[in-house]
Amino acid sequence: MHGQLLVRALFAAVVVYSAVFIGPLNGLVANVLLGVFVAGIIIFAESRLRDADVTKLLGGVIGFVVGLAIASAIGRALAWADTASNQVRFLHGLTVVVLPYLGLMFGIRKGEWLEPSKFVTLFQDARPQKRYRILDTSVIIDGRIADIVETGFLDGTLVVPQFVLKELQMVADSSDPLKRNRGRRGLDILQRIQKMSGVEVVISELDYPQIKEVDMKLIELARALLGRIVTNDFNLNKVAQLRGVEVLNINELANALRPVVLPGELMNVFILKEGKEPNQGVAYLDDGTMVVVDNARSRIGRSLDIVVTSVLQTTAGRMIFGRHAESDGTPPPRPERDESGRRPRPQA
Repeated sequence: MHGQLLVRALFAAVVVYSAVFIGPLNGLVANVLLGVFVAGIIIFAESRLRDADVTKLLGGVIGFVVGLAIASAIGRALAWADTASNQVRFLHGLTVVVLPYLGLMFGIRKGEWLEPSKFVTLFQDARPQKRYRILDTSVIIDGRIADIVETGFLDGTLVVPQFVLKELQMVADSSDPLKRNRGRRGLDILQRIQKMSGVEVVISELDYPQIKEVDMKLIELARALLGRIVTNDFNLNKVAQLRGVEVLNINELANALRPVVLPGELMNVFILKEGKEPNQGVAYLDDGTMVVVDNARSRIGRSLDIVVTSVLQTTAGRMIFGRHAESDGTPPPRPERDESGRRPRPQA
């Protein structure tokens, strides 16, 4: 701090000495006051500029120079005019003052664009970038992708690679009836998605002949398009994540949307078949969740109320275990309904 004060004092002394030595005004006192005034203005401007951003200062300098150059060009263009005219001299002086001032202020305001991160964006496409969603063979054959797209939860451009279409065609032409039906189902699903309004479907011709595996081709295509792979293949999901490619897994979405079931909760199920253990019955919820019910083997083909005893969550899905308490003489508890007519959910 003391060093800055000393430097400013020396600077002011030099300016005052110069004013006295050159003598632009008549009288010693007038020149001293002029030197003090000029030094004070310069020191005040320096103190205000000390906290200014470098980019704004640089923008102001560039704007001032550009404005001065334009004013000089206008002055040369008016060389043919009568310089003795007061109007011409006023116009020339006005351009010399106004244009550099406008350039200075504009440069200060827009100086932030000189930052490297923003400067690069000036040469980039300002239009919104497309979000590509690359469909895997398994998710097309699965069929649920059509319902998700139809509801509008999957945005962006849907990309169907040509090598995925070839794989679907091979499956559809298989001699195995099951595989043939699956392949034809996948082609029907694609046709259904293409007919949806507001959905953009692109058939990509990009291929990687040096890569044999379709999964690896999908990963390379996702890298090239900066898109996401839509799949329900567990192995492709893991490999893509290891290689830094984002994945939208339909199975994970389905698991997230399944209703929460807590132990002690009542539910009504239809016993479809017998279980592995003695006296067990097996039922399925609408989303495909398996429900294993004790003491329900004799109730196959019938609906009954059960009490949930436990829930098992695995990577392959979720299993619910329950019991039919009426079979052992202890009826399941029926919680009272609240004012809205709903049964309160048991506390975890």
